[in-house]
Amino acid sequence: MYPKDLKYDKEHEWVKVDGDIAIIGISDFAQEQLGEVVYVDLPAVGDEIIAGESFGEVESVKSVSELFSPLSGDIVEVNEMLGDAPETVNEDCYGDGWMVKIKMADAAQTDDLMSADEYEAFVAEEA
Repeated sequence: MYPKDLKYDKEHEWVKVDGDIAIIGISDFAQEQLGEVVYVDLPAVGDEIIAGESFGEVESVKSVSELFSPLSGDIVEVNEMLGDAPETVNEDCYGDGWMVKIKMADAAQTDDLMSADEYEAFVAEEA
């Protein structure tokens, strides 16, 4: 249900590590809870984000939810496509619906994230 090659946090973001770059998005559980996503507010390239702090918002027909960064680092790329097609978060949250790419400040922070199996158990407890 949750891709095994990703790491997850308790705020329902996922992380895919590629060298010193981390791609961050929201999990399938998160996008289901939100419902139809209508707007995504993301930081700019060059901005610094801090683990545990808000880095943007996702607005759906039901609510507005903050995005919390699972890692610290500098934004190197933002998914510009979400400006015109925010529904991509619902349609492909682990692929084209990614949010930002960061150059990680400390790759060891990924050790604090959950595996897919741990995240699945966490979601089951929350539900």
